[in-house]
Amino acid sequence: MLNIAVRAARRAGAFIVRSIEKRQSLHIETKARNDFVSEVDRQAEAIIIDNLRRAFPSHAILAEESGAQSGDDYQWVIDPLDGTTNFLQGHPQFSVSIALKYRGRLEQAVVYDPLRGDLYTASQGRGTLFNDHRVRVTGLKSLDGALLGTGFPFRKKHHIDCYLDTFKALLSSDISDVRRAGSAALDLAYVAAGRLDGFWEIGLSEWDMAAGVLLIQEAGGLVSDFGGGNDYMKTGNIIAGSPKVFEGILQTIQPHLSDALKK
Repeated sequence: MLNIAVRAARRAGAFIVRSIEKRQSLHIETKARNDFVSEVDRQAEAIIIDNLRRAFPSHAILAEESGAQSGDDYQWVIDPLDGTTNFLQGHPQFSVSIALKYRGRLEQAVVYDPLRGDLYTASQGRGTLFNDHRVRVTGLKSLDGALLGTGFPFRKKHHIDCYLDTFKALLSSDISDVRRAGSAALDLAYVAAGRLDGFWEIGLSEWDMAAGVLLIQEAGGLVSDFGGGNDYMKTGNIIAGSPKVFEGILQTIQPHLSDALKK
């Protein structure tokens, strides 16, 4: 199953890269304020689904552009182009994300960076690989010196003040810096591979983080919602990192969260 997902991600990624030069002539639609979709998103998704359907015709699918398709106990969770705005601007930070759940439990994960050819994969109980080499989250013992990733709540602007309070609290601690690159799936993969020490964001969708969550967990990291629970797929609010960095983020931001975000 993982090999099929990798093949689908690579084929979609190759199509995305071939489309870069014509991005300014693409038909672009606005799904919501500051939320865009192009024909490249849709065609990349079709490539992925076609590859998965050929191998597993009975599996269910949850995809960002085409929505949910019913099936058996297996469900593929697909973001064909995570970082569409970056892609449309020519900013080189976007990815393909594919996860597989079995009866609600994450089993397989692929995040592919088509520009760099970087492949992050994980299987339940078998660890996380970066370009076929085993990786682990970083071993920092606290937030001191941590490099964190984040994403702005551009789809949920009513949370901006609260988000900025968490940002200020973390930046005022002894972390080294914060990065906001624009592809949550890739940010989470970076945490798993030790390129970032931790990550937090408000208002993600399941397809943004499903693969990244398994990558981090299989690399020895922790993931939770803002209350420290496991409802991140439902709330869209996520904290992730190596164990001590995760704990530091959670403890630092909780006093600054609204009641709505603490759930």
